[in-house]
Amino acid sequence: MINPVHLRTLLEVVRRGSFAAAATQLGYTASAVSQQMSTLERDSGVSLFTRSARSVLPTEAALVMARHATKVLTDIDALLAASARSDESAGQPLRLGIFPSLATYVLPKLLGGADWPGLGINLHVSVGEPQQTIGGLRAGGELDVALVYQVGQSGLAWPHSLNRQWIGDDNFRVVLPKSWGIRPGSVVAAEQLSDMPWIMHHPGTSDAAVIERLFAACNLHPRVAAYSDDFNASLKLASVGLGAALVPELALSARPDNVVVLDVPDIRLARNIFALLINENRTARVEVFVDKLAGILQGLTSTGTVDPVP
Repeated sequence: MINPVHLRTLLEVVRRGSFAAAATQLGYTASAVSQQMSTLERDSGVSLFTRSARSVLPTEAALVMARHATKVLTDIDALLAASARSDESAGQPLRLGIFPSLATYVLPKLLGGADWPGLGINLHVSVGEPQQTIGGLRAGGELDVALVYQVGQSGLAWPHSLNRQWIGDDNFRVVLPKSWGIRPGSVVAAEQLSDMPWIMHHPGTSDAAVIERLFAACNLHPRVAAYSDDFNASLKLASVGLGAALVPELALSARPDNVVVLDVPDIRLARNIFALLINENRTARVEVFVDKLAGILQGLTSTGTVDPVP
C-alpha cells in the first residue's frame, strides 16, 4: 500500500525541484526525503526520478503521479474516514505503545482534535521506551501498534513479521544556557563547543553511543556536567546554566525561556520514528490513526523551533 505521507513528499519534491528544497519545506533531512522516494518507487513499481551526481530529475511518471496526488490524498482520507465510521460498534479497540515525547506533544493533539470522535477508536495507551513497547508486540497480544524511534543504526530490533511504517523524523538540536551570552540561532562549529560543560545521555545506552561517536567525529570533546536521559530535565538544567544539551525538536516544544537553540552544521542527527504494526490488526481505522498522527508530527517539526538570528 502506498503511504500517503510519501505522496505528500513527492508533491513537494516536484514543486520545489529537489530533495533538499523539499526537505527544507517539510522539515525533514534530504536523506529522509530520498528514503521516502525510494520507498514510493518500490511500492508503486515505477521509476520516479533520474538520479545523477549533480541532480535529481522527476520522470514523466513522477509528474503524472504528482498531478493526481492532491485528489488521491483527499480521496484516501475521505474513504478511510468513511470506512472508520461505517462500523456501528462502540469502537475498535486499539492497544497503543508510544514513547514519552510523542505521547506528550503529539498524541494529545490528535485526541483533542475535532476528527477524533468520528474515527471510532477505543484507545488503550501504554507509554514506554521503544524496547518496552516492542516487547509488547513480541508478547503476541499486549499491543497492536508500537510507535518507536531509532537513532542512527542503534541496537533497536523487531520481528520481521511486523509491518514497519516510517512516520517522520525528530531532529536533534544543540541548546545552551542563555546566560552564556551566545545569540539565539547563531551558527557555531562543533569544535567551538568542546571542553564546555554538557548534559549527556547515560553511558551504555544505544543513543549515547551514537552521540559519542558523532561528537568524536566533530572533534567535540564535552566536559560532562550531568547525565540525563530525560529531555525535559536536560532542558531545565540547561536553563539554569548547568551545561549544553542535545535534545530533539519535539522536546523543544516546551523549552524554557532561558535556553537558546544553535545551528551546529557538524551535528546532524535525528530520531527516525516508525509505527510497528501487527499485520492482522491493520484496519482502515488503524491506517487513519497512524496517518493523522504522522501529519501532526510533521506539522510540529516543520514549523521551525530554532530561534532566528537577530
